[in-house]
Amino acid sequence: MPAEWAPHAGCWMAWPKRAELWRGHLDGARKDYVRVAQAIAAFEPVTMIADPAQAAEARRKCGPSIRVVPMPIDDSWLRDSAPTFIVDPSGRRAAAAFTFNAWGNKYQPHDKDATLGERIAGQAALPVYRSELVIEGGAFLSDGEGTLITAETCVLNPNRNPGRTKAEAEAELCAMLGVQKVIWLPGDIMDTETDGHVDGYVAYIRPAAVLCEVVADSADPRYPIMAENRKVLEMETDARGRRFDLLPIAEAPRSVVPEGQEGFCRSYVNFYIANGAIIAPAYGIPEDALVMETLRRSYPDRSIVPVPLKDLFRGGGGIHCITQQEPAAVGRRPSEPAPA
Repeated sequence: MPAEWAPHAGCWMAWPKRAELWRGHLDGARKDYVRVAQAIAAFEPVTMIADPAQAAEARRKCGPSIRVVPMPIDDSWLRDSAPTFIVDPSGRRAAAAFTFNAWGNKYQPHDKDATLGERIAGQAALPVYRSELVIEGGAFLSDGEGTLITAETCVLNPNRNPGRTKAEAEAELCAMLGVQKVIWLPGDIMDTETDGHVDGYVAYIRPAAVLCEVVADSADPRYPIMAENRKVLEMETDARGRRFDLLPIAEAPRSVVPEGQEGFCRSYVNFYIANGAIIAPAYGIPEDALVMETLRRSYPDRSIVPVPLKDLFRGGGGIHCITQQEPAAVGRRPSEPAPA
């Protein structure tokens, strides 16, 4: 699995469909998806899959810069339901399709999303490898050099992989994603949507360098949880024996959460690394400017593009959650033909 900063062939997204998830804000969520898609499309191709009954609407609202592909879906979190794209040393690409059960059977139906691995791979004309391990793409991060970061509260949760040991899960991740070392963070027991996806509180900057979300209020029940995740990274080394350089990044304050809104995403670290850019969530508050400066220092060779959003966060996720990068076929030997 390449690092997310490796060159992309494009980005995959999905048009929001599950109306009950957005609590009366489905139209607003769709507008936010369009904002994200158009921001990414300035740097790389974007494909938006949409339920056939909604494809015309998606095409009209996304505009000509976004390719819309009709495809039956249940939900719109492609980081989790889409396949993870992998590349071999010669540059040939494939799709790794883990088993998807809607974050521990939290949402029904999800049978269409459970087959997206094969169907998106088919659209991309790539071979697909299936795994019985239940895991979502937001639950792991790769440095592209053999190290994977994941979380115990998600992967080892009985609502996903009952009876499977950590060693068994680790072996499957290594086999499917071509990594040599898996670093297990404790996760986040307070995350009732994803059970602690790592893309909500950490992000790779480069190999052996990670942005870690910090909780400023020591009275916040998540304060010790995030401190424990950071402690693990402080004590670990990656697959090449390097210690981690850990840089703090703020989370959005509780004041951004609408009254009575459970599961609202406050993660600034849930951004998308595009070709030449960071597509970052903005909450329309003064703290946005400080976080964008953190991102500029962390990714000095990329444009930092803040995208003002509101209703996307109501669904429990951010920009990283709704996107899935497709890596470019790089590193191919000159005599070797390009993959189909």
